[in-house]
Amino acid sequence: MPLAVLLAGLTGSGKTTVAQALAGHGFTRLSVDEEVHRLHGRYGVDYPEHTYFERERPVVETVRHRFVSEIEAGNDVVLDHGLWRRTERDAWRQAAREAGGHPLVVYLPTDRTELLRRLTQRNQREDANALMVTPEALDDFFARFDPPEEDEEVIIHNGDIHVLLAALAAARSRQS
Repeated sequence: MPLAVLLAGLTGSGKTTVAQALAGHGFTRLSVDEEVHRLHGRYGVDYPEHTYFERERPVVETVRHRFVSEIEAGNDVVLDHGLWRRTERDAWRQAAREAGGHPLVVYLPTDRTELLRRLTQRNQREDANALMVTPEALDDFFARFDPPEEDEEVIIHNGDIHVLLAALAAARSRQS
């Protein structure tokens, strides 16, 4: 049964870094932000910030179709998308199960001070994974984020990719 890793964390928590590392270990990486960037350019530069969600919505559906197809083909998948709300994570878990996969939430908890440090550096870049985030926006993000709960089969990522890979291997062995 293929694994469907659902990354949950705020902007700057390290989701893309983890997703890229898992891709290096055979997971198919799907990134909503990179697809929005490919289609529309840079957030707040090539299009107004307030139009992001209308641009993101069809991309999420396209990524969801690919997510299901990859799982149905027997491939392990990592979703590089924030999944801030419990309802979003529930929907992606259900899609993974219906496609024959085993969904696992990997949570990247990061405190505000560390996120601000990372975002200050990241805000200088212009790539798809460098959305400009102000301290005020970050506070809004925290207010809208539902931290994963124990009943979601959560792996809390401590920053060590080898520990995460071992936890994913253990989850895979428990399902067989």
